[in-house]
This record gives sequence, structure tokens and C-alpha cells, in this order.
Amino acid sequence: AALQKLRGTSDLSAELEEMLAEQAAVKGQRAKNPWELFRNRALRWQLVSIVVLSSAMQLCGNDSMYFYAAYVFQEAGIPQDKIPYVVIGTGSCELITSVTCNMIIDYAGRRPLLLGGYIFMAGWAIVFMVALSQQTQISWMPYLSMACIFAYILSFGIGPAGVTGVLPTEVFDQMSRPAAYMICGSLLWFNLFLVGTAFPFIVKSLAHFCYIPFLVVCVCTALYVWFFLPETKGKSFLEISEEFRKRNFKTKTRVGFYKGPEEIKTTTL
Repeated sequence: AALQKLRGTSDLSAELEEMLAEQAAVKGQRAKNPWELFRNRALRWQLVSIVVLSSAMQLCGNDSMYFYAAYVFQEAGIPQDKIPYVVIGTGSCELITSVTCNMIIDYAGRRPLLLGGYIFMAGWAIVFMVALSQQTQISWMPYLSMACIFAYILSFGIGPAGVTGVLPTEVFDQMSRPAAYMICGSLLWFNLFLVGTAFPFIVKSLAHFCYIPFLVVCVCTALYVWFFLPETKGKSFLEISEEFRKRNFKTKTRVGFYKGPEEIKTTTL
């Protein structure tokens, strides 16, 4: 009844069937702790995926854009007393695009949104560094810098911000999800602390080209998504699990759900 109210429809047979199949597959198991995920070979690529994407959420430099926002807006001629409201506007853009991403994620797919988000962020990072380096020489460069800030934040919101939090639910079973989210949350806060601590030193060392490290992160993450992350759109957990299983064990297999590394039974096709 609760699911019918949430979905707004009474036809939930396919979804219920998938939920019951997953429940039956993990019957008798206990919830795993984070350390067990690291030791379980059957979860290797799932774990690598959430580690890469959760880390990239903070290491991509989106939060650092707010560091430059006030300076860029001031150079663009926005009155000093109006700058805080414009900075709030950039945060509102991120919120709106994140909500929009959640609305279109089932139509566009996870990989295209992630891939597009990081590719666009890499492109805007290059333009932003060029605009900052020429800001005192060319009169209209502050406006380009301002556009880059909004574009970078919008690209982050429509892709990584909206998709990354969904993936642990889709690639881990019911017994592994709590531990997976603990790992994701820990990485988010650790990398936020890392960027916040290191960014002033990066700016001091690289000046206008301080976004080179973030550019590298965006490019590497896009490459990882392109080569290693399977699309989960429209697939059941069984299908997603089988795709990861092929990567984890480097062979095509016909298998049931695993109950642990010692209980995996593999039949080579």
C-alpha cells in the first residue's frame, strides 16, 4: 500500500517481483560492515565505482568555484552589496539542476549524465582558467568568467550531483547498501576537508591555473565512467549484478546471487 501511494499507480507487479527476488537471494544473510566490502572480491568493481565517483564529487572543484565567485562578480561590475545575492543564485542553480536531474535520470540514463557532466566541467575549467588569466587585459573577460562559474555549477548539478547518490542503491544488494553508503559519506566529508585545506595552497602555487588539478579529476572520472561503469537504466538488480560479476571474475558465468566469497559457485559457459 505504501509503495502504491509513493508510485501513484496500483500496477507494481514487476517492481514487487524484483524486490522479492532480491530479498530471497539475500535470505539468511546479515548486514555487511564496510571492511567486509573491501575484502569481498565479488564486490570489487562496485566498490571501486562508488569510491571513484564519491571522491570525484568533491575533488572536481565545484565547491571551489564559490571561492572565486565573489571576486569574479566584483570584477564584472556587480555592486558590492548585490554580490552575496548573486552567489546565492549560483547555489540555487545547483539545487535546481540537481532536482531536474532526478526527474530525467530514468529517461537519460546514469552514464550519459555522469559522462556529460564531467566532460562539460572539464571544458568549462579550461575556459575559466583562460578567462581568469586574461581578466585584467580584456574588458569582457570578467563576464566570461562569470558565465563559466554558472556553467560549471550547472554541469555539476545536472550530472554528478544528481546521479552519484543513486548508484549505491543500484549496484549493491540489500545487505551491502548500508555499508556502501557509510563509505560514500566518509569519502565525501574527507575529500571536502582535503579540498578545503589544500585549495588556498593550490591557488598560491598555480595562480590563475589553479583548476588544473580539478580538470585532471574530471577527465579521469569521465574516462572511468566511459570504460568501466555499466549503464543501470531500466535494468533489474540481477542484470546489473551479472554485469559486475563478469568484471569481478573476468569470465562469463551463469550464477545465482552470492552469499559470500567462499560460497560463490561459478559455471563457465
